Amino acid sequence: MTTTPAPTASTASAASTTLLRFATAGSVDDGKSTLVGRLLHDSKSVLTDQLEAVEHASRSRGHAAPDLALLTDGLRAEREQGITIDVAYRYFATPARRFILADTPGHVQYTRNMVTGASTAHLTVILIDARHGVVEQTRRHAAVAALLRVPHVVLAVNKMDLIDHDEAAFGAIAEEFTAYAASLGVPEVTAIPISALNGDNVVVRSAAMDWYTGPTVLEHLEGVEVGHDPGAEPARFPVQYVIRPQSAELPDYRGYAGQIAAGVLRVGQPVTVLPSGRTTTVNAIDLLGEPVDVAWSPQSVTVRLADDLDISRGDLIAAGPLAEPVREITATACHLHDRPLTPGARVLLKHTTRTVKAIVTEIPSRLSLADLTREPNPGQLAANDIGRIVVRTAEPLAVDAYADSRRTGSFLLIDPADGSTLTAAMAGDAFADARGAGETSPTAPDEEGWDF
Repeated sequence: MTTTPAPTASTASAASTTLLRFATAGSVDDGKSTLVGRLLHDSKSVLTDQLEAVEHASRSRGHAAPDLALLTDGLRAEREQGITIDVAYRYFATPARRFILADTPGHVQYTRNMVTGASTAHLTVILIDARHGVVEQTRRHAAVAALLRVPHVVLAVNKMDLIDHDEAAFGAIAEEFTAYAASLGVPEVTAIPISALNGDNVVVRSAAMDWYTGPTVLEHLEGVEVGHDPGAEPARFPVQYVIRPQSAELPDYRGYAGQIAAGVLRVGQPVTVLPSGRTTTVNAIDLLGEPVDVAWSPQSVTVRLADDLDISRGDLIAAGPLAEPVREITATACHLHDRPLTPGARVLLKHTTRTVKAIVTEIPSRLSLADLTREPNPGQLAANDIGRIVVRTAEPLAVDAYADSRRTGSFLLIDPADGSTLTAAMAGDAFADARGAGETSPTAPDEEGWDF
């Protein structure tokens, strides 16, 4: 067996700290796509043929210099309108770190796209036009970042060249935004004055703003700490696939494959299988075909247990404080589909690797991201709406509070007819102490066979 040292905050997350997932957000015409293009260009992450295509497209539009926004506005409609519509993912790297960038739209009607792009992000860059300051869409983006528990937020105050690089104006914008973000519970804000068009403080430090002594955008992205200590989290291992070779060489082999969603698993560790509640111990762990004595999130492994239990895809192998399996879940939800979500809707609920039938029993409130007020009993959630929902499931689920675990505290609602994603939901209250799942509530069998 391969001996693996116990994970710590500096060693267990070594692989994850070399990769930073970040999202960008900003109002229309704040220069978000230009910032992303400048970041890619000045970090030498643009291929020659890509740059040539941008230069050709820029000349055809009458621009004297390359329009770097075209590096990310990939859809034809985006190029024609000069806006970002879909989430554009870009992959690039520097000697210090690898990056996955999600460039999200700025229009109000594409709030759902920001939710998609920021849902797995370690950091969000929110752009502000220095001439306009904090606007309603800025507050909306900050609220979404808080809703999704994004650990780090960068405030990029763009177009500083258009206000003569005014230090006082930058300070006032940064103070206003930081105060608002703090009221939402955002743990950290780093404000950086930039000019994406000229490249000031994006990758190269600006001589025109010598009063600013903080990092450039790229320096901050390369240096921000995104590691965590898996040993401080309860272990969560959703079973994705049961491995039964049934060969002469391995007649009794039964392994459970998947990705560790949170925490640490060790050989000999007592675990509980949810939702059944059966207990056993970890007998062996296989990582990349080799036996190891310890593994941690987000590693993909095969776990073998000491007892022969009835375990299948969707079951959760867990250790530490356990989420009680329940059939009624209260959550904060962002509705993604053009068809509204209404009470009584029959859906499929996908939580980690488990998918069960469910019914939306109640929509208690809808949230206004502009001022964080709640409209009681709205009757429905339309596309881009965020609100509270109550969902009853056909089978019990062990759902953690989203505040405790972004992986095991989130779930999707899916249309059972065509498989389209309807709603993204986070268990608990987005802007308050997480309450986790609700209590089981008995109900009569549904007349269409959804017996909950």
